Amino acid sequence: MAKPTELAQKYMDAFFGQEPLESMEKIFAENLIFEGPFQRTTSAKAYLESLRKNPPTNVSFETEEVFENENSVYFIYQFSKPGVKTRMVQTFEVNDEKISKIKLVFDTKVFT
Repeated sequence: MAKPTELAQKYMDAFFGQEPLESMEKIFAENLIFEGPFQRTTSAKAYLESLRKNPPTNVSFETEEVFENENSVYFIYQFSKPGVKTRMVQTFEVNDEKISKIKLVFDTKVFT
């Protein structure tokens, strides 16, 4: 049985380029909800399409803290890309060994 932290790490690896974006398909529930400051999607398909249209490039992260309970994990990390560095918090809810909800929180001012 995959732990929430393992699934979240697979997501982070794919988002930050250590694995192909397509690898996310295996870890997402079909009805994945993604909520972030710049977008909200209500399916894995819609979220993956948004990443394909605007792929994350030249990005990296450094984990600060990780908290896990039975169904969720919280990642606190430093996000970096050229000209931008900020702390981000991402929560992942897991059901039936798939990520069903992702919430992303950060200060949007650094991107404007």
